[in-house]
Amino acid sequence: MFSKKRLTATAAVAAGAALVLAGCSGSSGSDAEPSFDPDEKVTLNLAFWGNDVRADLYNQAIEAFNEEYPNIKVNSTFLDFPSFWEKRQTEAAGGNLPDVMQFDYSYLRQYSENGLLLDLDPYIGGIIEKDPLPENILKIGVVDDTTYAIPTSTNAWGLFTNPRLLETVGVEDFAGGSWDDYTDWMKTVTDAGAGNVWGGSDFTGRIQNFEVQQRAKGEDLFTEDGKANFTEDDLKAFWEQGEAIRDGIGVPPQKVEELKPLGAFDSAHATSELTWDNFGAGYLANLGADYTELNLIEPPVTEEGAKDLYLKPSMLHAISAKTKHPEAAATLVNFLINSPESGEIFGTNRGLPASETALAAADLDPVAQQIKDYEESISDRLGDAPPVPINGYGTLEQKFLEIGQELGYGTISVDDAVKQFFSEMDVVLNQ
Repeated sequence: MFSKKRLTATAAVAAGAALVLAGCSGSSGSDAEPSFDPDEKVTLNLAFWGNDVRADLYNQAIEAFNEEYPNIKVNSTFLDFPSFWEKRQTEAAGGNLPDVMQFDYSYLRQYSENGLLLDLDPYIGGIIEKDPLPENILKIGVVDDTTYAIPTSTNAWGLFTNPRLLETVGVEDFAGGSWDDYTDWMKTVTDAGAGNVWGGSDFTGRIQNFEVQQRAKGEDLFTEDGKANFTEDDLKAFWEQGEAIRDGIGVPPQKVEELKPLGAFDSAHATSELTWDNFGAGYLANLGADYTELNLIEPPVTEEGAKDLYLKPSMLHAISAKTKHPEAAATLVNFLINSPESGEIFGTNRGLPASETALAAADLDPVAQQIKDYEESISDRLGDAPPVPINGYGTLEQKFLEIGQELGYGTISVDDAVKQFFSEMDVVLNQ
């Protein structure tokens, strides 16, 4: 059972004025350092994104939390992902964010740099238990040497393959190797598929694959201070790798359009897909009852021994800088992340638990166990996570994808694609 810790009355709340967020401004922080009496009745607001299933799990977790902390009342609300962030931006402008929030990695820098999130470092190792969380996991929530969020769960970049579909075309699974080896394997599958099955899609359309190759050279895509850490020549060389795939090996873009809203992989037209490892359950659901398993293997290798992969948070928990009850909020965050009760209740609903305590208590289904085994198998390739995404990273990720689609249709040259992306990136980094 989760052991209750006596809460102290010495906590600092992040103070200072918040900068403009979503076109509005609001003050952040507090002039006084609130103290917390562990027997005082307090109320916390908790916000998360999800559906009715996740809401029920949070209700169960809150009930378990109240068995241990009956004096802390938790009011929870949830929305779908886009609506969740629209509401947070409105609340941030008015200075009334919820005490505790489920948080997405792509928004962490924006909210922390605007002074909207509480510095959690005073609570880590005390109220927020540190031992169950590996150091590389804790580092994920750090911006400018300050911890602003704690990951609830992790995922990593991987390569899914479809053994049943491979059997139908008579080709063995990808045995690993370089990116060129992967392209050659895709060609073997496509040739055997005779216009009905392809080996995969153009991997140069995803910025994550570019990131993997850059990290193999010891370079993250962006520096800690938000500057691009790659050159036009780097990007040109990457996109040129896809020329053979775009010339008949990969799934044709016209076919991709026909298959929407499904993709080529989860509609059983492609035998492989490079993506985050937590996509497996969704793929199987879309493929239908005839497909009972997928293989999950490491991505192609750029350089042997490189630390090119990393654990990314599926989601995190953060606390508002303006909360009146920082220690109570930290207690709730610790329970939602570290307690065995949370592991038992949530399982892998929020992803593979980042806390070893919660993970040990989680009942892993076959897909979740596969993810756990996969992340253990790539431990020798796991390096530190890159700096928290720059403001506007989502815009650049989408632009990268759109340019990849144009390259697939042949409506743009690689040289023009590089110029277009760097022009967009210049706007995003300097806005």
